[in-house]
Amino acid sequence: MRFNKIFALLAVATALQGCGSSGHRAPVVDRAETPRKSAAEASQSKAPREKITHEKAVPEKIAQEKTAKETKEKDWRPPVHVVQKGDTLYSIAFNYGFDYHELAELNGIQNPGAISIGQEIRLFPGKTASAARPVESKQAESLVREQPKVVKYAYSDAAMAQIDKVQELGSALAVKPEAKPKIEPKADNKAEQADANDSEDEVLEWSMPVQGKLIAEFSESANRKGIDIAGKLGQPIIASAPGKVVYSGSGLRGYGKLIIIKHNKTYLSAYAHNDQVLVKEGQTITRGQKIAEMGNTDSDQVKLHFEVRRFGKPVDPAKYLPLGKS
Repeated sequence: MRFNKIFALLAVATALQGCGSSGHRAPVVDRAETPRKSAAEASQSKAPREKITHEKAVPEKIAQEKTAKETKEKDWRPPVHVVQKGDTLYSIAFNYGFDYHELAELNGIQNPGAISIGQEIRLFPGKTASAARPVESKQAESLVREQPKVVKYAYSDAAMAQIDKVQELGSALAVKPEAKPKIEPKADNKAEQADANDSEDEVLEWSMPVQGKLIAEFSESANRKGIDIAGKLGQPIIASAPGKVVYSGSGLRGYGKLIIIKHNKTYLSAYAHNDQVLVKEGQTITRGQKIAEMGNTDSDQVKLHFEVRRFGKPVDPAKYLPLGKS
């Protein structure tokens, strides 16, 4: 009996010892804290990656905004060009980005070589501001003619009454021209033309016009309106982009045998100093088509002088051509 009591006490002591040891299992708490620390560390490690991605996107966004701004650049050309000494219809069309045939037709010019200093060459269809001036002068003359003449009367009540009538008549005549509908000169469509140009300013895929050594780069300060590429006499020259030949000849001083291709309402490209010209005005050209052979006409060496013009204004061909592959 005593042995049974001792065994029972030992069993109770063993059970109590087991319950007491279970309170030391703190690793359960540690495992709960570990995932929270891992999540914090993960968020901290993720933050720098997100910052880097944002910083990388900034220059790309700036580049896109710059490209959009260049695309939406407005047309700078005036509605009319006044012929200066040395101007030809060919050079005027080239400098403003037009086909000289279109300018000749617009201005009723039968002979493109017959223009005179001081002559106004319209660049866009529609009336110009200068064309509306005679209408305004005629209105002013009519106002002057309709004014009442000065009448002298001896002082009397009857004379004063007569003068009042004359003044009333003069006021009525002065108001009458204002009641007429005012003839407004037709607004110049230059702005509309610019919007049309912007909408049709399609993206062109440009190719190198010839393979060779780049010997002169575009420079506004040095008045170099394009690039020069050296090569061999007779070397093939190809169209840098598709379009229409709007000039082929030697009528522009300093360019020798020249070809001008109009790609759309915005862009022209020019190919100068050719030895042989293989295309005609009005001909439709595809990108990569052979249009001439390299030469040295009006030049001190065999080379191609190449220009890209936007609304007739020279721009750097390096923005369009893969010059690094030349």
